[in-house]
Amino acid sequence: MEHYNMNLNLKVWRQKNAKTKGAFETYRVKDISSEMSFLEMIDVLNEELIAEGKDPIAFDHDCREGICGMCSLYINGRPHGPWEQNTTCQLHMRAYKDGDTITIEPWRAGAFPVLKDLMVDRSAFDRIIQAGGFISVNTGNAVDANALPIEKEKADASFAAAACIGCGACVAACKNSSAMLFTSAKVTQLAMLPQGAPERKTRAINMIAQMDKEGFGACTNTGACEAVCPKGINLSNIAMLNQEYLGATLTAN
Repeated sequence: MEHYNMNLNLKVWRQKNAKTKGAFETYRVKDISSEMSFLEMIDVLNEELIAEGKDPIAFDHDCREGICGMCSLYINGRPHGPWEQNTTCQLHMRAYKDGDTITIEPWRAGAFPVLKDLMVDRSAFDRIIQAGGFISVNTGNAVDANALPIEKEKADASFAAAACIGCGACVAACKNSSAMLFTSAKVTQLAMLPQGAPERKTRAINMIAQMDKEGFGACTNTGACEAVCPKGINLSNIAMLNQEYLGATLTAN
């Protein structure tokens, strides 16, 4: 693969906090390696800003391995940039060419208020999990993997749903800012397993109620969430969530 350097124009959203008005600021970065990750490119820009005595750009990051879901950037109108099933930290600058202009924004959703610049508060997702995305049982020491037989089809479906990293790209891409794909993944991963059966009904009801309370919009099945999900979470999970919720409400005591 050919290595090359490039100069780029960056339009970055700058906002002091949730209560102040934000605006785009333009920066020019030079000699950016095509093999840098997108976050490394921002690191280079921040080093230059610090050297000039200016406030660096605030953005979320942690593992930089595509696992944690922290790198929540809206790049040229698409969450996590142009590559499919890819997080921002795994996006490399070879996706761009010399002279390109890149627009970088935070997630745009009422339930994800801006903290500063490109950082948003995604604690709404945490509260949805706290409402029911768990199994409340003291399991003690870990048992052998084969102690509780589970059909491979269900195990695979649960594993695929559990791949959700909670980054919020689904919310950012949805015209309604719906969190249905995220919530459905967290419900499905437990609904498919026997360990999740005791709280199956209350889980669906409570998590949907919390999702609505947080101010996320309704799902209209446009599929934008699935299209931008870095882990390829399938829309079938939303169908599963609707099934779980309907069943729970019809049989609630």
